[in-house]
Amino acid sequence: MLVTPLPTADKNDYLSARMRAAFSFLREADLAHLPLGRADIDGDEVFANVQEYDTVPADQKQMEAHRRYYDVQYVVEGEEVLQYAPLAGLAPNGEFDEEADFGLFATPEAPSSIVLRAGEMAVLAPEDAHKPGCAADEPGRVRKIVVKVRA
Repeated sequence: MLVTPLPTADKNDYLSARMRAAFSFLREADLAHLPLGRADIDGDEVFANVQEYDTVPADQKQMEAHRRYYDVQYVVEGEEVLQYAPLAGLAPNGEFDEEADFGLFATPEAPSSIVLRAGEMAVLAPEDAHKPGCAADEPGRVRKIVVKVRA
């Protein structure tokens, strides 16, 4: 599944060597047993953040976005709702942290939502604001790998 405005469709190379390295890592690594934290794949070009957390209601979270990296968000265990919207026009909630490549943004009135279940992933480009970790029905435990791929 690819959801993007048509003008940005050819801007992103979802089959680049870095993206292929991310997909290969997700296919070949023992994701259920990776230790929490950073897992190096190709230095700062491609790396993974292994996370476990409890989902929360969407209104308890903010949209986030990154400038230098794509997010390949892969759910290993559990399920969550992922909200997303075009970043253009969203009001920032504070200063963008250039070093961490992370900024928070206001949630638009009607963001799009998908449910990610174990074995599913979403690829988010730098122009995509997103709100991961939202509860589907009830809060639940999620194990997720977020592979960061340099844009």
